[in-house]
Amino acid sequence: MTMQAPTAHQRPSTPEELLTVPQVMARLQLGRSAVYDLLRTRQLASITLGRSRRIPVHALTDFIRTRLEQDAA
Repeated sequence: MTMQAPTAHQRPSTPEELLTVPQVMARLQLGRSAVYDLLRTRQLASITLGRSRRIPVHALTDFIRTRLEQDAA
């Protein structure tokens, strides 16, 4: 049995969830300025779609993991 490569109109089997800045604010319990500072300093990765910023869930998870490792050291 051969596997077919996904075409442009098919969704990947595990789509990346993107969060808005307010969603990240709520998850981190930080204010808007603090979240935008993290984005500006590239401590938290994001993408820009039009005029909107979106943060991949894995980027938020990586940020938290890195901060926990830094605090533990």
